[in-house]
Parts: sequence; structure tokens; C-alpha cells
Amino acid sequence: MKAMKQQGFTLIELVIVIIILGILAVTAAPKFLNLQTDARVSTLSGLEAAVKGGANLVYSKAAIAGEESAENGSLTDPAVTLAYGYPAADIDELDEWLDITHSTDGSTGDWIANETGTTLTFSPSSVASGSASTCQLTYNEATSGSAPTYTIDPSGC
Repeated sequence: MKAMKQQGFTLIELVIVIIILGILAVTAAPKFLNLQTDARVSTLSGLEAAVKGGANLVYSKAAIAGEESAENGSLTDPAVTLAYGYPAADIDELDEWLDITHSTDGSTGDWIANETGTTLTFSPSSVASGSASTCQLTYNEATSGSAPTYTIDPSGC
């Protein structure tokens, strides 16, 4: 029998394939693996759950105290101003019913929290200040006919 010569890849062929795979990984992978955006959206979803849970606990305490139907009620423990039994959109009282670290300018804490009338907005402090207004959770306080509303806008994350 005639012995067959075994053939394999040369070192240069292997190096070229590795370089091509490296270029593909650098250019294509970030488009498929946008982990920062996914993490920020998940963080907003987690904050939404925390805000809902905190607001529902305040409502439960307000119902026990008989304050659940008052337009402008209040609780002493926690010290919270109420809007129909739920926390009013008051940034100064935010720490009383929601245990998050925040600031209004992003200088400290994990969240940027702002109050506009009957609305609180939360943005991750890790988001650039120019796009923070579109990567946010919005809490609109309760009205006489409805519970508070929670809206996530992930477009700027």
C-alpha cells in the first residue's frame, strides 16, 4: 500500500483565520451584545417593582389609618404626604417610602430623581446627562379615580 502524506493547515493559514475571526468579533459582537442597555432597562424594571411595592405598602398603612380616600392625607410612620392613599410625588419624602440613594443632579447615589408637579422621574445616574431624560421611570401620583401610574421609557438607555 502506498502511504498517504498527511496534510494540515500551515501556521500562516491559522494566523489569518484567527485575525479574520478577531475582526468579526470586534465589529459584529457589539451589535448583538448590547449589555449596557439591557442592564439599564433591567435596572429600571427593578426600580419600577420597588416603587410599586413601596407605594402599595404606604397605601396599606393609609387604609389602616383611614386615609386611603383623602385627596391630601398624611402618615406619620413613614412620614409621607398622601394623594388618595398613595405617596404624593414629593421628592423630599422619597426616602421615607422608597429606600434608594438618589440626587437631583447625578452627583451622588445610583439614581437621578426629579419632581415636576405630580410626577416623579428616575433615571440611572450612569446614563449620560444629555440622554438621562429618555432613560427613565415615571411615577404619576394617584388621582381620585385611579392608582398611580408607572411608565418606563428605555429609548435613551
